[in-house]
Amino acid sequence: MGRFDIKFNINPKLFNRDPQDSEYGHKLLKNSILLLDEIGFEGFTFKKLAIRIDSTESSVYRYFNNKHFLLLFLTCWYWEWVHYLIITYTRNIEDPVKRLKIAVHNIVNASNESPLTEYINENKLHEVVIKEGSKAYHVHDIDEENKEGLFKSYKELVSTVSSLISEVNPDFPYPHILASNMFEMANNQIFFAEHLPKLTDIKNRQKKYQDLEGAMWYMVQKILM
Repeated sequence: MGRFDIKFNINPKLFNRDPQDSEYGHKLLKNSILLLDEIGFEGFTFKKLAIRIDSTESSVYRYFNNKHFLLLFLTCWYWEWVHYLIITYTRNIEDPVKRLKIAVHNIVNASNESPLTEYINENKLHEVVIKEGSKAYHVHDIDEENKEGLFKSYKELVSTVSSLISEVNPDFPYPHILASNMFEMANNQIFFAEHLPKLTDIKNRQKKYQDLEGAMWYMVQKILM
């Protein structure tokens, strides 16, 4: 691994070999993100990925059983990344309102590229999560996959943010609903701004992240304070 690479603890049931542990795995993840961003999940195949990285399908299958698990791995990696940012930047902040505002900022702006992850382009990964991420968990077998703990990363992230919400307003009865909706709103509204503009009030694509952060914080304040 590169000198600055960080590794997240992702459910081992998603992979045959952890791609975070090898140079080939890094190459696989890096190019999976780029290819998914270019052609989408429906058009993505392990054969196309193998051609892109000058490898073989069998080598890709040594890491993942299917493209669903690969997409879910990438989505979990993104959830872990957002969680890492929130924990890191709120650690020494005592004011609960400031802590929650920092969480909102990182939910919206976690796409900024970081030297901590040389083999992951966070900006491109965020694009994939926005366009394809829901396909990782809006699936027929979600209950079975949930029993296997495949969505632990997302649930722990939502739990952390719901705790921040409760710190701001202990009497608010729906912290998990608000927390999960913050994440879904962050992705959906960026998608709408790019593709379905009549479904959002974010009109300036150049400032979409800034405008979304302002809108989210406005709503959080109105609900909690």
